Amino acid sequence: MKNKAAKKQINVAHNNGLIHDFDLKQSSVKVLYNFVLMIGILAAIAGIAPLIWLLLSGFKDLREFVRETTILPKSFNPESYTSTWMQLNFIRYYRNSLISVLGSIVCAVFFNGLLGYTLSKVRPAGSNIIYALVLWSMLIPATTSIVPLFINISKLGLTQSFIPIWLSIGANAFFVILFKNFFDELPQSLIEAAKIDGAKDLTIFMRIAVPLSKPIIMVIIIYAINAAWSDFLLPFLTLRGTDLETVMVRLFQFRLSRANDVEIVRAVVFAIIPPIVLFLIFQKQIAGMALHSGIKG
Repeated sequence: MKNKAAKKQINVAHNNGLIHDFDLKQSSVKVLYNFVLMIGILAAIAGIAPLIWLLLSGFKDLREFVRETTILPKSFNPESYTSTWMQLNFIRYYRNSLISVLGSIVCAVFFNGLLGYTLSKVRPAGSNIIYALVLWSMLIPATTSIVPLFINISKLGLTQSFIPIWLSIGANAFFVILFKNFFDELPQSLIEAAKIDGAKDLTIFMRIAVPLSKPIIMVIIIYAINAAWSDFLLPFLTLRGTDLETVMVRLFQFRLSRANDVEIVRAVVFAIIPPIVLFLIFQKQIAGMALHSGIKG
């Protein structure tokens, strides 16, 4: 009986793709595990090294930055970062970028999720054509449509506002496809039971589909944050010259000013701090959602 239980445990472990202590007793598994671990460590170092270099370079003065090849600065003087922070007034641009990101998250989840749910569960007449158009839209480079998009924004009087940025994230074909593929896996019996109880499609979407879609919503939020925070072209066209400029727009304008290379490096550090902090805070939730989604799928 004990042997059968042990074999069953081993089979479950291998089916889940996990490595346990009894697996490491095999020399071949142990060598492979150490090899994969070493590759992971090297990849982590390669990913973190540029960030460390960027942060340390900000402590240097221009002469040391240009002539010295050492990574560590001669002195760690925080006043260099403080002066660049005061010069750029980053608090205001952080606020503007935060507003852009929050609005983009809401639009990305609601509008793309609603269309994905409609194509997956409601399926009105012509839904296949709509889905085909969504797929075909991914073949069109975004830069080719920026001119007619900006013309329409100007005609609608939406310049000097965050609305075009929010709506651009809320009309993303890739997000729609992700949502549709996820909603295809939801049991149709739940939807039919809600309809029997008299619930409308929008109510079913908000009260049933959305609560069950936390894994894919977390994925969409990550994509939306990255897209909204790093977006430059559309915010530059619509918000330039206003008090609503985002961090990336301000960083570009700072690059065109008389700022030297070290000051630009410090400004880049300020620009990448919020995404890094956000990842460090929510890394457990992100990993948990991704693991849950992978097991469920």
